[in-house]
Amino acid sequence: MPETPESAGQLTREVGFGRFVQSAEDSETTTCLLRPQADSVKTARDVTRSTLRQWGFAELSDDAALVVSELVTNAVRYSLYPAGRAGDHPITLILVRISPHVLLAVSDPSDEVPCPKEPDYISENGRGLYIVETYSQAWGWDALDHGGKAVWALFRAAD
Repeated sequence: MPETPESAGQLTREVGFGRFVQSAEDSETTTCLLRPQADSVKTARDVTRSTLRQWGFAELSDDAALVVSELVTNAVRYSLYPAGRAGDHPITLILVRISPHVLLAVSDPSDEVPCPKEPDYISENGRGLYIVETYSQAWGWDALDHGGKAVWALFRAAD
């Protein structure tokens, strides 16, 4: 598993966000616009769980819901800055199904690069990307053409 975003960026170019989104048909993609507020985390979890059930990937729903919670929490936090850009570039949850994989991505208006931290098990924050890395097969991020970024996580269904 890559330890730095630069390594994950290489993974992105090889197997990640752009390739999966471009190769998926509309029937294999779910998109949900989210507001930069705390209740968006629950909405994202609910959309993720219901979409995975519809696609026949219910076994991934707990891990994917945990990861999407972390990604949306970070997106809400970073979409508030810089002020004024959140309305132009809302937070977006995208789920893409390409059997046996599911890619979930959360985009936000911030250009701040996601940086994993050494987990501090006493602190109440700072473990998000560690959780994403632990529960997904791979993760990474892409800068978006219109500004902001998309952070993605890849899951594989059991054979």
